[in-house]
Amino acid sequence: MIQFSELGLDGLLLRAITEEGYKHPTPIQAKVIPAMLNGADIVGIAQTGTGKTAAFVLPLLHQHEQMHGRPGPKSCHALILAPTRELATQIADSIRTYGRLLSHKVAVIVGGVKPGPQVKALSQGVDIVVATPGRLEDLISSRKFRLDRTKTIVLDEADQMLDLGFMPAIRRLLGQLPTKHQTLLLSATMPKQIRVLAAEFLSSPVEISVAPQSQPIERITQKVYFVEKPAKRELLIDLLADDDVRRAIVFTRTKHGANKVVQNLEKAGIKAAAIHGNKSQRQREKTLSAFKGAQLNVLVATDIAARGIDIDDISHVINFEIPNIAETYVHRIGRTARAGKGGIAISLCDISERPFLRSIEKLIGTTIEKQNQPAGSKTIEAAPIVKNTAPVNKPHARKKRRSKKKKNTEKQAVSALRHKPTTAAKSQKPGPRRKHRPRRGSK
Repeated sequence: MIQFSELGLDGLLLRAITEEGYKHPTPIQAKVIPAMLNGADIVGIAQTGTGKTAAFVLPLLHQHEQMHGRPGPKSCHALILAPTRELATQIADSIRTYGRLLSHKVAVIVGGVKPGPQVKALSQGVDIVVATPGRLEDLISSRKFRLDRTKTIVLDEADQMLDLGFMPAIRRLLGQLPTKHQTLLLSATMPKQIRVLAAEFLSSPVEISVAPQSQPIERITQKVYFVEKPAKRELLIDLLADDDVRRAIVFTRTKHGANKVVQNLEKAGIKAAAIHGNKSQRQREKTLSAFKGAQLNVLVATDIAARGIDIDDISHVINFEIPNIAETYVHRIGRTARAGKGGIAISLCDISERPFLRSIEKLIGTTIEKQNQPAGSKTIEAAPIVKNTAPVNKPHARKKRRSKKKKNTEKQAVSALRHKPTTAAKSQKPGPRRKHRPRRGSK
């Protein structure tokens, strides 16, 4: 098995990696690091949780160590674009962890916070910038930052940036880079739009794929419960009350749904907190910090956090609502079974979500285990819900009376005489002409 020492990384980097307890690179790291050190453009496809962050952070730090001097004011040597604030912050944490023995400067540029401190951090030049596309483009348009001196750009989770509508901004950002630069596209999935982007902006890229596209990690035990929608709340409480649930993420589709789930859990005595787009950056950071520090064991999140949470000891992922995009399911369950550990992914499926479940099973190429009713719960059905075909007592339909043609009787004739034409109708008939009378005095 290959070791990090064989990849050509700087000695101080190898020391930091060893202190973190890592000896052998993951498959994506073993292939991306040498190609990146050789200066090649890269398209990397790998399962979530396989170490993509270290695959590009380590060679970036190595390249920085080989450079002399910092970039000019308002510029950077390397730029990393991420779809969410959480992911950007965690990438920056990885840079600080692996590069703690090196002299480098990293800045995080994200929305949701005041831009003043970010502008100040960029003013003297930064070695590595980790940013979300929206805030970065705002600073560039206001001439607080520039990309004409950037030598390497990394698009992490490129497919999610596509889903969030960042592609126009990314195209504009890539168009501002110098002619000679290195580009990396890394993601768990690679839809056609991303491949078109790669063909347009990458020069003879090396494609590295270490697993079938969108296939979940084998260490994750997947289960699905068929349950009526109103009964999901009680079932979720029963599942989270299990002693095996050490730390769990509960996923919902909407922000309002996440807040309601938190309210129901707290009423049942389960401490939980929500993280979604309506929360401020400070609130999200505080919640994530409590979750990492085990002061909070249940986190309720929307898909904005599906790829932005990198915590090694999440035991369970529960899909309170099954995602309507199959690839999103892969990213959700990838929050567990990280760093070589196992994990459990449970989905609560009502009858309206059956088509979503079929799409997920088709994507991952396997049938998810249908779980039986847990002990003490009456809300689960072990088999799919079947339409009730039993006869139902319905009231007899009233027969419509057949309309009979009215006969022209004597009574009808009398009624017709009573309803004589109105005076307006009479005035329409021409009357007898009046004779002309001569005027008085006329002969």
